[in-house]
Amino acid sequence: MALGLISGFFVAEVVTAALGNSLVLFADAGHMLTDIGALALSAWAIRLANSPAHERWTYGLKRAEILAAAINAIVLVVVAILIGVVAVRRLIAPQHVTGGLVFAVAIVGVAVNLLATWVLAKANRRSLNLRAAYAHIVTDLYAFVGTATAGLVILIAHWREADSVAALLVGVLMVATACDLLRDSARILLQGTPEDLNLRDVRQRLVEVEHVLDIHDLHAWTLTSGSTTLSAHVIVESECFDTGHAPQILDSLQVCLLEQFGVSHATFQLEPPTHASHEDDIHQ
Repeated sequence: MALGLISGFFVAEVVTAALGNSLVLFADAGHMLTDIGALALSAWAIRLANSPAHERWTYGLKRAEILAAAINAIVLVVVAILIGVVAVRRLIAPQHVTGGLVFAVAIVGVAVNLLATWVLAKANRRSLNLRAAYAHIVTDLYAFVGTATAGLVILIAHWREADSVAALLVGVLMVATACDLLRDSARILLQGTPEDLNLRDVRQRLVEVEHVLDIHDLHAWTLTSGSTTLSAHVIVESECFDTGHAPQILDSLQVCLLEQFGVSHATFQLEPPTHASHEDDIHQ
């Protein structure tokens, strides 16, 4: 629904921007084009992410959503740079802009984006992919508010530069949104520890489990939005292997992770204290 709304308005805005000779309308149209791409890419990524795992892709294609978010963020930056270059040129050499037309189209744009925002707000925005799509639409909404203001200024004060100034503000907003998305997607793609997970606390809690002596080679990463995975080497008392107590320790470790940190997917390697001599230097 959001994709249909944005696509229809995009065509109308390009025609109006050409008729009114408005850079800020072209800027908004350019941003809306990225919205169309973002929504289409997001839908495609969701479809890929739901693909089952197999031998070649053992986790499935869940990371497709993160790649889509990163691509959307990069597109935002590129479009913002293009808008900025043209806006500076037109600040130096102002051109005639039809303020009334700009204002009218912007008001319609606000209404369309409000509806699209309302539709996407119902989705689960814990997904970075959906967050990226939602960010495109919300940024566009703010941009149209700025465009309407620019049109009103041109209409009342006849200050033609308002068009270019509004376009620059749109560009800055796009870059700010893109930076947040790039930071979050890069953290996931580079296997960084999730922001909401403190590994020191995890280590401390796991060591408190009965019969556990130490934890090393502890890693945590995000497979896709809202899906944290953890692995660790766990040194336990040697007699646990003789008494068959190891399965109970595994259960306790899993329960600890789930109850204390909300992590349900973890892999533990249980080791006796003597196993340390077999570990290489990369384990920490």
